[in-house]
Amino acid sequence: MGKGDEGQIGVVAALVRSAFLVNAVYAESGREFGLTPQQGQLLCVLMAQPFGMGELGAMLGLAKSSITGLVDRTERNGLVRRESDPSDTRAVRVALTPRGRKLAEEFYAETCRRVDELPAGLTAAERDVLAGLLGRVVVDNEVPVVFMELEH
Repeated sequence: MGKGDEGQIGVVAALVRSAFLVNAVYAESGREFGLTPQQGQLLCVLMAQPFGMGELGAMLGLAKSSITGLVDRTERNGLVRRESDPSDTRAVRVALTPRGRKLAEEFYAETCRRVDELPAGLTAAERDVLAGLLGRVVVDNEVPVVFMELEH
């Protein structure tokens, strides 16, 4: 915490700073796996299933040109591939390659481990309260499932 926080900050600052904290974890994990944070996020999203470009753009909050560039770079690295969409022959879906799936699983496990350590100073009950409150914020704001639930 910064000087003068004394353990108490407002909800806006807490949410924004939490986002920065999680983004820093993505960046740190990504560096170790040779990924940008955005590539790490893309791989985590694709672990569940292949998605169309428009869906990926919406889920990751990226414009069409940005998602195209991200997929292009990740495809050049052999981690994802474009495949025909069986429901629309004009569209493509993005899927993990076998190499991409392996890297995604390793990146996901390490990122989960690191994020799980962030609230290490909380009791089990406090962690449950935190998860419940953040979960409500996420659901109330209809945040897409961009990260699978950590399995214990």
